Amino acid sequence: MNMVQIRNVVKKYNGKAVVDHLNLAIEEGEIFGLLGPNGAGKSTTIHMLTGLLPISGGDISVDGISVKHNPLEVKRRIGLVPQDLAIYEQMSARDNIVFFAKLYGLRGKALEAGVDEALELVGLSDRRKDKPASFSGGMKRRLNIACAIAHRPRLIIMDEPTVGIDPHSRNHILESVKQLNEAGSTIIYTSHYMEEVEAISTKVGIMNQGRLIACGTQHQLKEDIGQDDKLTVTISLSPDSEVDAAIGELLEHPRIKQASLQENALQILLPSADGSLQDILFILSKHRILVQSFEREEPNLETLFMSLTGRQLRD
Repeated sequence: MNMVQIRNVVKKYNGKAVVDHLNLAIEEGEIFGLLGPNGAGKSTTIHMLTGLLPISGGDISVDGISVKHNPLEVKRRIGLVPQDLAIYEQMSARDNIVFFAKLYGLRGKALEAGVDEALELVGLSDRRKDKPASFSGGMKRRLNIACAIAHRPRLIIMDEPTVGIDPHSRNHILESVKQLNEAGSTIIYTSHYMEEVEAISTKVGIMNQGRLIACGTQHQLKEDIGQDDKLTVTISLSPDSEVDAAIGELLEHPRIKQASLQENALQILLPSADGSLQDILFILSKHRILVQSFEREEPNLETLFMSLTGRQLRD
């Protein structure tokens, strides 16, 4: 059964489609990783799914219920973990969760049980009486999740839940996602960290320019599309280095699909087992760019993403 069904959905601003006839089905029990560069339409799609934005065309259903025709019933089935923190700094951690759980109609024993379960899941049971003003960024993120799940939603949407937090909290959140899924929730997870999506997702969708350009399991995507390697060339520049000219010449090479500068490294996309390394070294030397090291990665979600969108996920 499909937990989410997006049918020919359009969202327009000033006549321009930022989501362009999007069709997507997310099955019950999945952890669905939704990827896309900035401006791809991910957040707009999530806001329409949760009823925060009106739909210009088409329809979305959650658990068989239309967002257009019964938005309140849909909202009861969803737990949204927004990218921006939605907690009250001067209320205790427990009171924050109680406040949001009551908005979903929880009362009495169900409320107490839901709050306790949420605190336990995010590892904040021992800080239940403390105010978030004293919490680290990672703890605030975990409380943000607890506020969204105490009502035991059928669908949990996590929009960039690990932005700007420490590795310990990031790992805790990823483990929490797996536990929530094992307990029966369907998860939609967006992130700019490809390794997170690879670690937890059962299926992945990639959006670009308002459209879904690839969707499937990681294995399917890598088998069907991901035939490119990523070559990372760490470089040193001098005042007379011609980086833009070098990138332009690399992009003219018949075997090189993408080339861009990321900090002190060139990211180059080329077919697997391709023998263009000598050409690359020649072009860089010609433009007075010193190569310090290079590393070749076999096809993975990152190279697939670059191949389809022409961009790094964190551009």
